Amino acid sequence: MSPLAPQLAEIYTTFSATVPPPAKQTIDSARQNAEQTFASSTSVLKPGAQFPPFTLPSATGAQVTLTSLLAKGPVLITFYRGNWCPYCNVALRALQQRLPEIRAKGVELVAISPELPDSSLSTKEKNELEFAVLSDAGNKLARELGIVWKQPDAMGPLLKQFGTDLEKQNGDDSLEVPIPATFLVDKEGMVRNVYFEPDYRKRVEPEVALEWIAQI
Repeated sequence: MSPLAPQLAEIYTTFSATVPPPAKQTIDSARQNAEQTFASSTSVLKPGAQFPPFTLPSATGAQVTLTSLLAKGPVLITFYRGNWCPYCNVALRALQQRLPEIRAKGVELVAISPELPDSSLSTKEKNELEFAVLSDAGNKLARELGIVWKQPDAMGPLLKQFGTDLEKQNGDDSLEVPIPATFLVDKEGMVRNVYFEPDYRKRVEPEVALEWIAQI
């Protein structure tokens, strides 16, 4: 299967060629703000730590707990910004392609965002995801992990200009989103591996995640 990185790079190439320069400047500046904010961050949950317990609603409204997931085995947990983010959609579809291999190793995969369940359902359906998509309203869990970033105020109107109303999708007007991150949690609830990259144009390669899993 094709590596994820070139697919993500193509999104930015298309974006650069089609988005009006003022909008591109605002979006690029916001991304650079995230990179600067987390450049020396020590707050992100690290390998060896216990993943915090959670109970979150799925896209279909079921309450999913970390305890129930771990009862089946290790869990690969990936955070995404929302279904409005093209990088997120491509990354989620790339993980879906490798889902049979992930589950064959006895590992469950879940994706989490601040989207309300209705928006999470749209994400699940649009990307034809066969794994659980959970709603972390208000980024409460993401905050415990140290991965929450408040987008600059200028991003609110700009996102609406492109048809994205985060207040409607997330249930608040904070403009806060998680920095995309992926955690492999073993069956005892300990974090074994972490991928954290403030440049949201980059995501963990599914192949790398499978290498993590092979080491459990």
